[in-house]
Amino acid sequence: MSSSAMFTAVTGTVAQQVRIDAIANNLANIATTGFKRVRPQFEDLLYETVRPPAEEGDSPSGLQFGRGVRVVSTQTIHTPGSLRQTGQALDIAIEGAGFFPVQRLNGDTAYSRSGAFQLDSSGNLVNSSGLPLSPPITIPDDATNITITNDGRVQVAQSGSTSTTEVGQIQLMRFSNPGGLEAMGQNLFRETESSGSPVSGNPGEDAFGQLAQGALEEANVNIAEELVNLIVAQRAFEANTRVISTADDMLRFVTQR
Repeated sequence: MSSSAMFTAVTGTVAQQVRIDAIANNLANIATTGFKRVRPQFEDLLYETVRPPAEEGDSPSGLQFGRGVRVVSTQTIHTPGSLRQTGQALDIAIEGAGFFPVQRLNGDTAYSRSGAFQLDSSGNLVNSSGLPLSPPITIPDDATNITITNDGRVQVAQSGSTSTTEVGQIQLMRFSNPGGLEAMGQNLFRETESSGSPVSGNPGEDAFGQLAQGALEEANVNIAEELVNLIVAQRAFEANTRVISTADDMLRFVTQR
C-alpha cells in the first residue's frame, strides 16, 4: 500500500508543478497587452475497486482506492481585461467580444486582442510583430491626424484639406467557443475545430464589441488571485512530497524488521 501511496503522491506533485508553471506564465505576462490567463484542469485517475457498492448485505459505498491525478487540459480564460488610456492614435482596445484579424507571413489569418498597432514603411496598419490587419488599411503619407471611430471606421485628415477622408474599415472576428482557440505566442491565436469558424463583422454590430481609440486592453491577470493560487499550489506540492516521505519511512520500517 505504501508504494501505491508514493506513486499516487508523485502524480500530485506533477499536477501541482503544472499548476505553478501556469501561474508563472500568467504572472510573467501581467504587462502583455491583451493577454488571457490560463488555468490547468485536472481529473482523477483510475480507481482500484476492491469491493463494488453492494445493493444489500454489504457496504453500499463499496471499497475503492484512487490512484492519483493527471492534467487533462489547459483553459484560456477570455474575460476582458481593464482598459488603459495611452493617448496614442494607433492604440485600439476592444470593449466587448471580438478579435483583430491579422495576416501572417504564410498567408494564414491569426487573431489577437492586442490593439497596439503601428505603421510600417508602406503606411500599412500592422501589429507589434509587423503583421498587417486583415483586410489591410493604409494611411496616406500626408495624413496629419488619424481618427478611429467606435464602429471601426478609419478616417484621416490630410494637409491642405479641411475635410476628413475614410481610408478603411476595421473588422472584428468572433468565435462560438473562444476557449477552443489555440495560443500561438506573439499575442496571437489560431482557429481550431473546437473554436468553430470565425464570424466577421463591424465593431458595435451584432454581438461585437466597440473600439476605443487611444487605449489598450491589459492582461486579465489578477495578481492577488494568482499569488493565492501560488500559495495553495505550493502547499499542495509540499503535502504530496510529505506523503512520499512518509510512505518511504513506512517501507523502510517494514524492510528493516
